[in-house]
Amino acid sequence: MTTMMSNVAIVTALPRFENYFSAIENIEFYSRLMITLPSVVIAIFSPFLGHLIFKVGKKSSVIFALIFFSLTGSAGLYLDSVEMFLLSRALLGLCIATLMIVSTSLVGDYFKGEARHKFMGYQSAFVAFGGIVFVVGGGVLSDINWRLPFGIYLIGLLLLPLVITFKADKEKEEHDDDVAFMPTNILGIYFLGFIFMIIFYILPTQIPFLLINEFNASGKTAGFIIGVAFLANAFGAIAFTKFKKRYDFATIYIIALTIIAGGLVGISFVYNINYFYFTSLLVGFGGGVMMTNISAWMLSRTTFDKRVKASGYLTSSLFMGQFVSPIVFHPLVETLGIHYFFFAVGSFLLVVVALILLYKKLA
Repeated sequence: MTTMMSNVAIVTALPRFENYFSAIENIEFYSRLMITLPSVVIAIFSPFLGHLIFKVGKKSSVIFALIFFSLTGSAGLYLDSVEMFLLSRALLGLCIATLMIVSTSLVGDYFKGEARHKFMGYQSAFVAFGGIVFVVGGGVLSDINWRLPFGIYLIGLLLLPLVITFKADKEKEEHDDDVAFMPTNILGIYFLGFIFMIIFYILPTQIPFLLINEFNASGKTAGFIIGVAFLANAFGAIAFTKFKKRYDFATIYIIALTIIAGGLVGISFVYNINYFYFTSLLVGFGGGVMMTNISAWMLSRTTFDKRVKASGYLTSSLFMGQFVSPIVFHPLVETLGIHYFFFAVGSFLLVVVALILLYKKLA
């Protein structure tokens, strides 16, 4: 709950954040930066944090990260300066990066083979359930007061007793003859993760503005629609295990990309707000399969002594995708309009999938 989707806790509060600071020049840009700033901090510092966590230890790192996750995340309850808001979000990014690196590497430490794939599905499912709690809870709270969603980050303090009583570090180093650390191939996985997150993060960064500004939806409604997508994300993550029994990692990536593309095209044809529940299902389900696939793919090519560092680089690539997403797509939204934007992106992805399949067939 405190990792990949925790950025979106305040997404439904952003339109009201803009209204509160309407006198500030370029507040539209700053409001979107509230979501993406933690991502760029994570992207820049995750590789360094991976090395630091390896030296300090996973348990100690998580204890510090959870404390400051709660303090910096909840700071929006009382801050009254855009600059301080942005600073608190940047510091939050360091905490999220630490939590994500440790959680991913621990799965690799304790599980192998099919058991690892199954647990990766469960882990991704709980990330998605966390997204539901953060987005739906944030949506309900933002209708009461736009500051209240920031209080959700205090959940980190509830997790501290569990971390303190749980021995997170594994002392025994494993030696797998069939698993090797392959930096060259892992670079490709990092790139695919980066591309995936650019596409998937359209959901929390563009949908709320479409729903609230064009459909006059409440923060609660927007939160529930995105929450449905995250619920489907959880089922997609669990379904990954079944996909993995039949297909390799590359094929699963193509399948998930096709599902996401279909969902984006579907969104472009929605003019009744209730139908967003159905189109969001597709995007969420495809994203759940994809995210689990990327993480499991990376872990399959690492050993114990390389796993924390490799997880740091994967975290960096994923969150760099989060940061870049609204920047890359903003000119397209401005040029085409929000509905045609979804159609253009979805159609382009379907063409890419078709070209990949054609290439594989000819090869």
